[in-house]
Amino acid sequence: MAERDPHRIEAQIQAQIHAAREQIEAANERANARAGRNLPVAIGLGVVLGVLLLASLLLFKGLFVIFCSVLVAFTLYELASALRFAGRDVPRIPLVVLGVGLQGATWFWGAAGLWYGTLLAIAVIALYRLAEVAVAPSTRTGARAIATDISASAFCIAYCGVLGAFSVLLTKQEHGEWWTLGFLVLAIVNDTGALASGVLFGRTKLAPRISPGKTWEGFAGAGVLVVAAAIAYGILALDVPWWYGVIIGLVILTTATVGDLAESLIKRDLGIKDIGTFLPGHGGFLDRLDSSLPSAVVMYALYEIARLAGL
Repeated sequence: MAERDPHRIEAQIQAQIHAAREQIEAANERANARAGRNLPVAIGLGVVLGVLLLASLLLFKGLFVIFCSVLVAFTLYELASALRFAGRDVPRIPLVVLGVGLQGATWFWGAAGLWYGTLLAIAVIALYRLAEVAVAPSTRTGARAIATDISASAFCIAYCGVLGAFSVLLTKQEHGEWWTLGFLVLAIVNDTGALASGVLFGRTKLAPRISPGKTWEGFAGAGVLVVAAAIAYGILALDVPWWYGVIIGLVILTTATVGDLAESLIKRDLGIKDIGTFLPGHGGFLDRLDSSLPSAVVMYALYEIARLAGL
């Protein structure tokens, strides 16, 4: 048998390794292109945020108010900045302060704090805009434009501040932290399931004019995973019947998808790809919380229904 050349063997091995590396990199590029983000970075950052979330919910519920307030502050700043980019005169810092204050008011005074805090926040932001016009004549843009600015600011409060405060209100309830963790977990399962199913099987566009990357196959895959996860989580963590877990799963699947599409519609109207750039691989905070914010409201309603029904 002829003796093999060790240099030739080494060259063949290196060539095979190089070819395998190129195939892996090409596969990653295709996945990133279809997902619209850098998946390894996105997953790593998601894990870090998940650990912080678990610590804030399960170690001491009061920490969640701080965690939620930070998220609300970033989302408000991002959304206000995007609206300013679109030509609306929306005050960013006052919105951040009022949004964070709303989280504290909800924690200390419950539903009353949420309701009256929302009214106060909208009134303050309207007065701020009017005072700004009075002090700086150069900002005068007509009554209709000023009214639009105030409406845009109120929308920021309602979208980020109020929806975020519902998670604080839910966490405040007895065993509410498990319900809060539940809708957050299910929202993540929805996003992950839709992304994975869409990348692997996506063919039919779900809403091409709003979000071209979303597909019916991704929605179906997310639905299966969300309902299965909701049944398991409902039985193990929430102590509710399996059929109520199905209801929870279907409701969160709907609100998470609608929330995702609603934020995509906002970005489309504003002519931007991401609301913010604070999170590498994710875009902005609002880009990651779009499915969770409306889910907080319905999960609070589901909690109250289960409590009143004695489930």
